[in-house]
Amino acid sequence: MSVGPSPIDGLGVFADEAIPARRKIGEMRGEVVPVREARRRIEGRRRIHVVEVSNKTAIDATKSDCALRHVNHSCSPNAVLRIRQGRAEFYAMRDIDTGEEIVADYGESHHEGRLRCRCGAPNCKGRL
Repeated sequence: MSVGPSPIDGLGVFADEAIPARRKIGEMRGEVVPVREARRRIEGRRRIHVVEVSNKTAIDATKSDCALRHVNHSCSPNAVLRIRQGRAEFYAMRDIDTGEEIVADYGESHHEGRLRCRCGAPNCKGRL
C-alpha cells in the first residue's frame, strides 16, 4: 500500500498490487486510548484518525505512520472496517485493482452529518 493525494480528500491509501475480494488488507495501528480521551482529542477536527474498538477503548492513529489511517470514506466502498478483539482491521469487499484507492463507508461518524461527503459516488449520501 502507498499513501498519496486523494481525489476524495487529503491523502488516501492506494493498492500497490491487486487485492482479491475478502482478503484482509491490514490493521490500523496507533495509540490505544480510552474512548473519552479519544473523543476529547478529535473535538473540532476535520480529519479524524480514530476508531473506537469497544465501549471503553479507541485507537488513535493521528501520530501513527500506519498507511491505513488514510482510508477515506466512500458511499461505494471497496473495503470494510471490522472490529475484532480490539483491533481495527480492513478487508476487501470486492477485488481491488492495482492503483485503486482503498475506501470504506464510515457509517455513523463523529462528524454527525455536519461534514459534506466528497466521495463522488453515484449513490453518495451527501453528508458524513
